[in-house]
Amino acid sequence: MSQDKNKILIESIKRLLRRNAIAHLRKIVNKTHAADLSDMFPLLTVRQQHRLFDLIDDVEKKGILFSELDETTFLAFVDQMNVDDIVPVLEAMPSDDVADLLGHLQEEKTDAILKKMKREGQEELESLLKYGDDTAGGIMVPDFIALREDATAGEAIHLFQKDYKDVEMPFYLYVVDEYGKLVGVSSLRQLVVVSPETPLRAFMSTDVLSVRTDMDQEEVAKLVARYDILAVPVVDDTNTLVGIITVDDVIDIIKEEADEDMLKMAGIGTEFIESKSVFKNTRIRMPWLLASCFGGLAATFIIASFGDTLQKVAALAAFIPVINGMGGNIGTQSSTIVVRGISTGSLDVRKIWAVVFKELSIGFLLGIFYGTLIGVFAQIRFSTFKLALAVGSAVVCSMSVAALVGSMAPMVFARMNVDPAVATGPFVTTAIDIIAVFFYFQISSILLGL
Repeated sequence: MSQDKNKILIESIKRLLRRNAIAHLRKIVNKTHAADLSDMFPLLTVRQQHRLFDLIDDVEKKGILFSELDETTFLAFVDQMNVDDIVPVLEAMPSDDVADLLGHLQEEKTDAILKKMKREGQEELESLLKYGDDTAGGIMVPDFIALREDATAGEAIHLFQKDYKDVEMPFYLYVVDEYGKLVGVSSLRQLVVVSPETPLRAFMSTDVLSVRTDMDQEEVAKLVARYDILAVPVVDDTNTLVGIITVDDVIDIIKEEADEDMLKMAGIGTEFIESKSVFKNTRIRMPWLLASCFGGLAATFIIASFGDTLQKVAALAAFIPVINGMGGNIGTQSSTIVVRGISTGSLDVRKIWAVVFKELSIGFLLGIFYGTLIGVFAQIRFSTFKLALAVGSAVVCSMSVAALVGSMAPMVFARMNVDPAVATGPFVTTAIDIIAVFFYFQISSILLGL
C-alpha cells in the first residue's frame, strides 16, 4: 500500500513539475513527510530537486530531508548549493546529524561551512568531527541534561521547564559530580514521584550503562538493543560525560550495519550502487568476482585431470551442477547463520568447535537425505548402481564439507578480528565448488574402478 502511495506521489510531482504548477507543488511538498521526499529525490534531476527543495517552508523539514538522503544524492544536491544556503539548514539540525553530513563533503567545503556557522554550533561540530565516523563519539549528541547530585527533584523539574525545552532526548536526567564525571541517572518518572525537596543522590540509579567515545557504533547498537534503553551516555577516558546516543541513531546504525553485511555477503562491496553509473558499477563489482573466476578455473583443472574418467562414464558430467549447487546452497546457509549470530552477539566465537560440529551434523543429515534422493534418480535414469552410489556419496560429502567450511570460515575470521561477513559470497561458494568437484570425481573413480 505504501509503495503504491509513493508511486502515485512521484508521478503527481513529476507531472506538476512539467506543468510548472508551483502552487500545487508547494502544497504537496509541505504536506509530504521529508522521509517520503528523500525516496523521491534520486528519481528526479538535480534541477528538479532544487525546485522542490526551495518550495519547502520549514527549515527543520529541510534538515530532516538532508539527513534522509543517501550519500550520492546528497553530495550531488549540495554541490550546486551556495554555502550561505546550506548553513541555515544545518543549524536547524541536530549536531550529530550535521557531523555525519559534513564528513561526506570535501574538506574545503566543510571548512567554509564551519566558518559561516554560529560560534556555539561550530565548536560542537568541531568536537564531533575529531572522532571517527563509526565510533560512539562520532554519532553522539553533545546536548544532554545533566545536574549535580546535590540538586533536588524540584530544581530539576524547574530546569526541564525553563532551560531544556529543545533537548533531543529528555527521557533521562544524568547526574554528575563537581568535576562533570557521570555518577548516576534518573528517569522523568522518578523525578515526579518523589518529594520536590529530595536530592538526586537519594533516588538516582548508580548502576549506569555508559560507552566510551572510541567504542564502535555497532557495539553501541548491541548494548542499546540488549538493555532496551532510549539513550546511552557517552564518556571520555576520565569518565566525564560528553554526550548521549539516542535510540533513533541506533536504529539507523542497525540498518546501516545490516545493509553493509548483506552487501559484503553478496560480494559486492559495502555500499548500495544502484544510483551509480554502469562503469562505476562494473569497477566496484569486478574485484569481488576475481575469487569466483580463479575458483572456476581451479575447478576446470580438476575436471580436466579426470578426463579419462568422464570419457568412460559420460553420465558423471550430468550430476556436476546439482552436486555443486547443493553444496553451495548449504554452505551459504551455514555462513549466513553464523555471520548473523556473530553480529548479534548470540554466538560466542570462542566456542568455535561447538558451532562447527552442529552445522557439520546438520549438513551430514541433509546430505544423507538429498544424497539418497539424487542417488535414486541416478539409478532410475541410468540403471547403474555404482554410479548412483557414487553420486549419492558425493552429495553427502559435498553438503557436509560445505556446512563445515561455511560455518568455520566466519568463525575463524572473527577470531582473527577480520569482518566475518567477507567469508561469505564468492569466498565460500568458490571454495565449496572446488572441494565438491574434487570429492565427486575421487569417489566416482574409486567406486567405478576407473
